[in-house]
Amino acid sequence: MGTQPVLGHEDAAIAVDTIRDELARRGKAAVIAVADAHGELLALVRLDGAPLSSIAVATNKAWTAARLRRPTRVLGAGVRARGIDIGYYGDPRLTGFGGGVPVWAGAQVAGAIAVSALSDEEDEALAMLAIAALAGRGYAAEPAA
Repeated sequence: MGTQPVLGHEDAAIAVDTIRDELARRGKAAVIAVADAHGELLALVRLDGAPLSSIAVATNKAWTAARLRRPTRVLGAGVRARGIDIGYYGDPRLTGFGGGVPVWAGAQVAGAIAVSALSDEEDEALAMLAIAALAGRGYAAEPAA
């Protein structure tokens, strides 16, 4: 039986530091969430000035991306295209707001990184920046072919 790759504390710290540094460079604030392969939190940071509501949103983005093994914007686009309320899916943690991205180790999801408080595009770009910072540790934003 194989082992499931999972993001660890050091990986989460690198992701948080990467995003925090970029937000500081831009003069913006957000909430950063890093989850393991099951969607459970490894790290949650709310920068000074980030809205309180973004805590739950970032947490749910990370959970959704890890559990569904795809960026949260994909779920959101599908739901909007069908005119379905996301509550139809039955779990209040599911979210279709962009900004949650799974982290891949080969062909398996090792966790997810999410950002909340900016536009969906900015949130996702910041999450992708953190995944790029983890590339040297064997992680990617896409599954290995």
